[in-house]
Amino acid sequence: MVALAQTPNATDEHELLRQTVRQFVQNRVEPQAMEHDESQTFNTKLLRELGELGLIGVTIPEADGGAGMDAIASCIVHDELAYSDPGFALGYLAHALLFVNNLYWASNAAQRTRYLPKVMSGEVVGAMGMTEPAVGTDVLGMQTVARKDSEGYVINGRKTFITNGPEASVFLVYAKLEDRITTFIVERGYDGFSTSPKIPKLGMRASTMSELIFEDVRVPLENLVGTEGGGITNMMRNLEIERLGLSAMSLGMARRCLDVMVQYATERRTFGKPIAEHGQIQRYIGDSYAKVEAMRALTYNVAATTGPTKRNRLGTDAAKLFCSTAAKEVADAAVQVLGGYGYCTEYRVEQFLRDAKLIEIGGGTLEAHQKNITRDLTRP
Repeated sequence: MVALAQTPNATDEHELLRQTVRQFVQNRVEPQAMEHDESQTFNTKLLRELGELGLIGVTIPEADGGAGMDAIASCIVHDELAYSDPGFALGYLAHALLFVNNLYWASNAAQRTRYLPKVMSGEVVGAMGMTEPAVGTDVLGMQTVARKDSEGYVINGRKTFITNGPEASVFLVYAKLEDRITTFIVERGYDGFSTSPKIPKLGMRASTMSELIFEDVRVPLENLVGTEGGGITNMMRNLEIERLGLSAMSLGMARRCLDVMVQYATERRTFGKPIAEHGQIQRYIGDSYAKVEAMRALTYNVAATTGPTKRNRLGTDAAKLFCSTAAKEVADAAVQVLGGYGYCTEYRVEQFLRDAKLIEIGGGTLEAHQKNITRDLTRP
């Protein structure tokens, strides 16, 4: 493994967490990674093992059963998981951040008591429904609607590209109530709710996704999360830590690809010497190392300034904008350095190239981050 700089802003507790996760990844995640990429299945048993280690509730206060840690800790977990299995890391992100973290900071005590124990243990898989077939990134244009009556709420509409959709039993769903975005908890067993078959995809195949379908789905009053019309606040607060998680995943993927190309370039010989002595190969390795270190510094420094009470949209947009493309470039460099071996599955860099592309789209497209950054920088 290539020696890297120490994690910015990390405490001894953070470094202990990294050691714990890294050991788990080596012993439990790495051996199953190729199998689940090939079968296009999410390893829910492995998710439960993360729950047993307390890694699903990393950002949840200790008083409520979590680890009581911060965004840096969340980045460490995503970084280490993605080094070995980006698809599984994505399923973990959808569960631990899009559902667990989102629910905790938006919900009331009764909702936490009812739902948190089983999702933090990994016994129940969670997911979040925001993206829709017709509007995509334009979340304010969502067409899923809720209406209120004397017994609760009734939801109609569709969500798409929902990670963990096929496995999840409980969902945080955004819908428009009287044209105001509102958050609801929807359980799989509710009448009128269903999910589509799994959606096949280019990469991140060890996670699954599907559509969520709402046909007069009745939701009880107590499943309103926060306030009516308060969904935008819930959404934007959670988008920031989601973007950091995706940035950290990009870093983990890039670190893996860098390690593979360095080892291969040291061992592979052409024209009587290791290919690491050829200038063009040195360019790929040198540029990739610089990108990895830049990703690291940006991700962890932004994470130190982001939390439930500390907003940093500009920083999280910048981190994900840079890291997503840098990860794809490092993965592409690894494929090129390995040549024919890189294009085949043995060294897995072709998988990481496929997986890295998702980060340029999911959790906010490159174009959305560019728009947000420009708008924030030009605001009077």
